[in-house]
Amino acid sequence: MAKVTSKLQVTVPKAIADRFGIRPGDEIEWRAEGNAIRVLPLTGQSGSLDLAARLRSFDEATARQRPRNRAGRRARRAARGWTREELYDRARPR
Repeated sequence: MAKVTSKLQVTVPKAIADRFGIRPGDEIEWRAEGNAIRVLPLTGQSGSLDLAARLRSFDEATARQRPRNRAGRRARRAARGWTREELYDRARPR
């Protein structure tokens, strides 16, 4: 039996993962079918790629993420319109 975490994550039992060849990094599909939930391993995902292809995929994803990280930090700071120090000053008694 598996438990659902506070982040709505579920651990696949080892016996099931071994039986169906599910490995870390593989994707699974969740389908609602009537009053049941069906979990299906997707074939042809990262578990079936050779090491060179997996590393290339990781490098491409990392390269795509770098600009997002840089843009996200600047946008959040500029968008809120206040600094932490201003909040401290507002809370101090006068």
